Amino acid sequence: MSATNTVNYFEIGAADAEGARAFYGGLFGWDFAAANPGGYAAIGGNAGGLWDTSVSGAGSWAVFYVEVADIRVTLEQATAAGAATVLPLVDNGVILFAHLADPAGNRFGVWQRKLVG
Repeated sequence: MSATNTVNYFEIGAADAEGARAFYGGLFGWDFAAANPGGYAAIGGNAGGLWDTSVSGAGSWAVFYVEVADIRVTLEQATAAGAATVLPLVDNGVILFAHLADPAGNRFGVWQRKLVG
């Protein structure tokens, strides 16, 4: 089975990151890594992540990610089909990712592995 077009990651954005840790940790028993300088903490090893949005003012959200083969083509297809860009394409050195909103306003993410070598 191809890894592309598969939901395989999630993130939660919370202005109250400690409250989100307490809620999700208590409810699901999730373990959170220490947050990096950007306010990002991995959940369950590498199953997902929690963003502390209190600094950026990005609000609260939960988003699932779909891994795609070509993120630029996917972004073009998504916007042509009525999606709106919420977070433009980001290259974090390891992956490329972006957040979109579907025509009904539901937020989701797409990501692509960067080629190593």
